[in-house]
Amino acid sequence: MSGVQSPTFFKKAIFKNLCYNIFNMILILFFIFIFGLIIGSFLNALIWRTHKKKSMLERSCCPKCKHILGVKDLVPLFSFFWQKGQCRYCQKKISWQYPLVEFFTGVFFCLVFLKNFEMNSLSFNSIILFRDLFFVSVLMIIFVYDLKYKLILDKITLPAMAIGLMLNLILGISWQNLIFGSGIGGGFFLAQFLISKGRWIGGGDIRMGALMGLFLGWPQILVALFFAYILGAIIGVILIIFKKKGMKSEIVFGTFLAIGALISLFFGEQILLIYGL
Repeated sequence: MSGVQSPTFFKKAIFKNLCYNIFNMILILFFIFIFGLIIGSFLNALIWRTHKKKSMLERSCCPKCKHILGVKDLVPLFSFFWQKGQCRYCQKKISWQYPLVEFFTGVFFCLVFLKNFEMNSLSFNSIILFRDLFFVSVLMIIFVYDLKYKLILDKITLPAMAIGLMLNLILGISWQNLIFGSGIGGGFFLAQFLISKGRWIGGGDIRMGALMGLFLGWPQILVALFFAYILGAIIGVILIIFKKKGMKSEIVFGTFLAIGALISLFFGEQILLIYGL
């Protein structure tokens, strides 16, 4: 009958539409990854300049020879491999921190987008997306800074707490949930701090716990704390076995808290559903 399309026509149309959506998604993720690389490069600069007490307005330079870097030296990720991991002025090795932070920031930004993208409506909430991207960026800073310098900076955690609280209130999340989550996260470490008189953990861990609670809320803060302690214990035992650390050695726990927070951000809801929480 004329005017009636065959099943083959509809299959081709569906397949064509599917390919179009997949191509668009790949293109979007590509640009988000590039954006993540750029932010990762900024985070590297922020970490180094904060530690050296330098202004973010100064020109970038080689940490070894202090030579001012040109545009071709500052392309995130690609410059490192193009220059074979060394400064093209003094030929000294560049830390692997730089490409790794850039790469994983790009990867985590893509995961944040996929987490917040609604397949049914092909849309996302821009405020939630910004909040999660910001949280990931803060966690990257804390992970690297605590790993390298054994310190969780108040100048990072305190402003981040204020921003996290503001964004979640804008999203309509109850302040009771946020305060409770922050209280659990911060209170858990405050109790340890008081019991040990500051021998087990520092004040930075308390504020880190409160920060995690404000962004993750209740009960996802529990997932973050659980995985942070599990990972910390596993790595601690491995280091002791291989005699890299002793029983009384200091562990950079902020690094593990950052990992636990990332796990909770991406998989916390699913984990809680599995256990009926």
